[in-house]
Amino acid sequence: MRTRSRIQILLFFLTLLVPPFARAAYDVEWVEFPALKAFNGEAVQLSALQFRPKGSGPIPAVVLLHGCSGMYTPSGYITASYRRWAEMLSEEGYVALLVDSFRPRGHWSICELQKRPIRESRERVEDAYAAAQWLHRQSYVASDRIGLLGWSNGGTGTLYSMRPGSKMEPGFQAAVAFYPGCRTLSGAKTPYRPYSPLLILSGEADDWTPAEPCKQLAAIAQKEGASLEIITYPGAHHSFDRIGLPVLYRPNVRNLNKPDRLGATVGEHPQAREDAVKRTLRFFARTLKN
Repeated sequence: MRTRSRIQILLFFLTLLVPPFARAAYDVEWVEFPALKAFNGEAVQLSALQFRPKGSGPIPAVVLLHGCSGMYTPSGYITASYRRWAEMLSEEGYVALLVDSFRPRGHWSICELQKRPIRESRERVEDAYAAAQWLHRQSYVASDRIGLLGWSNGGTGTLYSMRPGSKMEPGFQAAVAFYPGCRTLSGAKTPYRPYSPLLILSGEADDWTPAEPCKQLAAIAQKEGASLEIITYPGAHHSFDRIGLPVLYRPNVRNLNKPDRLGATVGEHPQAREDAVKRTLRFFARTLKN
């Protein structure tokens, strides 16, 4: 509760720093809804930050899934990149719902844990659909036009969420996954076939969640007749869309692609970020607005 209060106070003061016409574009508020299943035997109440455009709707919505570092900075504020993505989506006419999968389950970050207590294939999927179901109940949301957007760990969760066997009503009409881990799904016995259009954006220089397995996954899905597009960016590392993150090596994060299962390079790539933003907004406009 203390962390949430700090964030709410910060958001309030941030609104004082922008002109009135920008403040009028959307409202920002915390919402809560129950997780679909218990965690370690206890019920979980998820929290999410909603960016809602002005107006009565119904309007399309996008669920946002953070990466393994969680959605907060070490000082307890919303990570700038996630906030900016939510703002951009709201400015484009979407309800943006940024879901916190970690803090309600007692974790701030799980990047350095070799055994992940919160799994991309289970809890992240469940949280995506819990968020979609909450949006479905809101009168201002066009419940047949809900999309999913995830990064890294949340991007992998996005891939799992789009499997036909994972689908729960109301479902997602489109999804975008930034630098997801594709190794397990690309090697699965059952061919991957997302039930709605899916866009994957990966960096060619990513040594944490490499692009090559995602290319293989896209080829498998396309062979199955699914709508899956992949775009890769030469020279771009993991987290290439992060704002103000210099390229650096994180020696202690879990990395299943390394012999010792440790270490990865991360950092922004402004050109890749600019292109990825444009592609993502065009993709959602085509799949959620038309």
